[in-house]
Amino acid sequence: MLQQIYPSVAHTYAYELNKDMQFAAAHYIPFDEAGMCQNVHGHTYFVNITIAGNALNPLGFLVNFQDIKQLVHKQYDHTLLNEHPHFKNQPPSTEVVAKTIFEIIESHLTTLENQPKILQVFVRETPTSYVLYRGERHV
Repeated sequence: MLQQIYPSVAHTYAYELNKDMQFAAAHYIPFDEAGMCQNVHGHTYFVNITIAGNALNPLGFLVNFQDIKQLVHKQYDHTLLNEHPHFKNQPPSTEVVAKTIFEIIESHLTTLENQPKILQVFVRETPTSYVLYRGERHV
């Protein structure tokens, strides 16, 4: 696993959990303006998910690490991202992948009694390119 220091989010929650994972997947961006990226190609995506909260569940967890991994890794590893329903209306650019992972995790967290919150999703597509998604902000 890539050792990485991720940009942090200022918050006042008592607990912060970070889950790192990676998955191998292919994608393409079906537009001429995408250049070489319009061809099917693959990446080993490195993902970091940051979750925070004030209360633990009865097991003493903020969130079970395995649940987070199942929601992302199991779904996307060794697949063509363009074939997933999440990317039916928008091609799986790194930005869209980060937002989609955020929304998947956020949806799961709303089902938990201790109500943790997702703060950010970091997706590294290549050694030199990454996206950080923190949800929509309203000014």
